[in-house]
Amino acid sequence: MTTSEKKSLDRQTMCSRLAMEFEDGWIANLGAGMPTLCSNYDFKDKDIIYQSENGLIGYGPLAKEGEEDPNLVNAGVQYVMLRPGSAIVHHADSFTVIRGGYVNVTVLGSYEVAENGDFANWKTPGRKGGGIGGAMDLAVGAQRVWIAMEHVTRDGKPRLLKRCALPVTAVGVVQRVVTDLGLFDVTPEGFLMREIAPGYTPEEVQAVTEAKLIISPDLKDLQVT
Repeated sequence: MTTSEKKSLDRQTMCSRLAMEFEDGWIANLGAGMPTLCSNYDFKDKDIIYQSENGLIGYGPLAKEGEEDPNLVNAGVQYVMLRPGSAIVHHADSFTVIRGGYVNVTVLGSYEVAENGDFANWKTPGRKGGGIGGAMDLAVGAQRVWIAMEHVTRDGKPRLLKRCALPVTAVGVVQRVVTDLGLFDVTPEGFLMREIAPGYTPEEVQAVTEAKLIISPDLKDLQVT
């Protein structure tokens, strides 16, 4: 069976797996797009404080159809729910939280991640200008930078690289990556594959990865609990 015939992880599973790593009391910032799905994870007895660049602090999951409030959106302009204790603050105050180093983790999307922790998420080939947005602040202000992205591009090119080919957002800051094929830590030696999508082999994942993967001796199937 080829890699293309296997069923990779869906986006909610990917983001839920990263969210499992959040610790009680953390302030978490979720980038636009896929990372916002982290807020749907059920933390049970953990208290996670979600912070958004546009001024929401302490918001909850994405709003269900019929529950939307046009005044309550996250940084990705998705409707969200407020939780008890939530606050709506000025943009400047929200960025003070980020630049002050109070964000324990940010989960961002990316086009590419290099084995040394560089990442590129603001400009694609041939595009004039770019939309780096708050990523430049989060990349240097957050205590941890984690990435959620597809393992390959639409035309099958690897996204886990030896070196980024696109303009870099920040250098050496990424610590953890989840893709539709597994969970990876960025180490001084390169990408350490800790968990793998069920049904795949390390050789199949390596075949669609430019960087050389280090396979954890404790490698296991990726599961959300």
